[in-house]
Amino acid sequence: MTTTIGWQFDNSYARLPQVFYARLDPVPVDFPQLIILNRTLANELGLHFEAIPDRDAALMLSGNSLPEGAQPIAQAYAGHQFGQFTMLGDGRAILIGEHITPTGKRIDIQLKGSGQTPFSRRGDGRAALGPMLREYIISEAMHALGIPTTRSLAVVTTGETIMRETRLPGAILTRTAASHIRVGTFEYAARLGQIEQLKMLADYTIHRHYPESVQSDHPYLALLNQVIERQAALVAQWMLVGFIHGVMNTDNMAISGETIDYGPCAFMDGYDPATVFSSIDHHGRYSYENQPLAAHWNLARFAESLLPLLDSQQNQAIALAEEAIHTFPEKFQANWLKGMRQKMGLFNAEDLDSELIGDLLSWMQVNQADYTLFLRSLTQNHLNDAKLIQNPQFMTWHARWQDRLDRQQQSRDSALNLMRSHNPVIIPRNHRVEEVLAAAEHGDYSLLHQLLAAISDPYVDNPVFSHYTTPAPDSERIYQTFCGT
Repeated sequence: MTTTIGWQFDNSYARLPQVFYARLDPVPVDFPQLIILNRTLANELGLHFEAIPDRDAALMLSGNSLPEGAQPIAQAYAGHQFGQFTMLGDGRAILIGEHITPTGKRIDIQLKGSGQTPFSRRGDGRAALGPMLREYIISEAMHALGIPTTRSLAVVTTGETIMRETRLPGAILTRTAASHIRVGTFEYAARLGQIEQLKMLADYTIHRHYPESVQSDHPYLALLNQVIERQAALVAQWMLVGFIHGVMNTDNMAISGETIDYGPCAFMDGYDPATVFSSIDHHGRYSYENQPLAAHWNLARFAESLLPLLDSQQNQAIALAEEAIHTFPEKFQANWLKGMRQKMGLFNAEDLDSELIGDLLSWMQVNQADYTLFLRSLTQNHLNDAKLIQNPQFMTWHARWQDRLDRQQQSRDSALNLMRSHNPVIIPRNHRVEEVLAAAEHGDYSLLHQLLAAISDPYVDNPVFSHYTTPAPDSERIYQTFCGT
């Protein structure tokens, strides 16, 4: 089957000490059925699923039959969950191996919802169809938006029913990732108290994700700085499209800089920095506006885990870690401001740009303007909304913005093109995602395919998908999403 499909496994993580994982096979399911296969991603991976029947693909992507070269493991890690430290691990996921693509990329292949592991605690190790499809949709939307992310290769139903608040159809997601090494993986290694094991993990991570750090005079400090750089850029990209992760625990922050673990995530409709969608985030710890703060806090935990490698003298190690961590806010702000300038059609920087952008966002919040729809509307040559035209505060801002555009060398057409390439037309709006999930639970996948087609090219106006651009009516607004664990 390896020859037929094209799997090329080289499972380097499984060569680390076994304290970092447990070896086990996925728990077989009753009646796996392929619901959706990401053939575009499969082609990028060099996998040829067209060579086998769908029933064989379903057996493989459920874990009932493993491809040649797979070496399934459940990874061990820890994490601060809403600020509280917990020893964790893959409680319902199995990493079946690392696939080497035709271009030489190393990609984790993970089955999510594949049954109990030694880290399941009291969980059943299974997943429901709705949350697996939500991750498929949102991760593919993020990829189309140009944001680093894990991706979804397939979803299969299991033929089994799982119990959550109600009885739900079971499913397994096949997830691909640059790796599943998390901040929590380093927290776990640090708690083991063996510096040699921590060093092995750090060396492995450097070799896999940051090989340039090997040439540094201080490779572990270089690792810390590069992870900070990537996370500052990543969270800024989330903010620029109105994305809210929902559960930014340290075990949900990937060292590679990819977005990982799509649970109660959503895209903001009306602009409100305090927006929270997660049903379990009662105090807004991971609200839209708090995401940079959460990332900063998580990175501090990463730095703490690295302390024994930064310097043999603890005081010096702490000083190096603090100096690195303190750079995050400035790096985040630089990434965010650069992105906002692009959304505003600004090619160069002026000192008052932050004030110009901040005033617009404040006006949007007061007037409950839809974040995506309103910013995209600015890319039009004229404003059609009479309510906006008649708003004195907005028109004063608009005149300031026009003056700012006039002070740069690039033409208006160039500015508008820049804006259109950074302000999406379509995002997977919450009410549309909920429609898809509700239909799928009744065996109707037509809405799923329609939504995936709509979000595949989010920066292009396509009249065919115009109904996906508008926010939900008040009666259909979705205020909470759920982890589905």
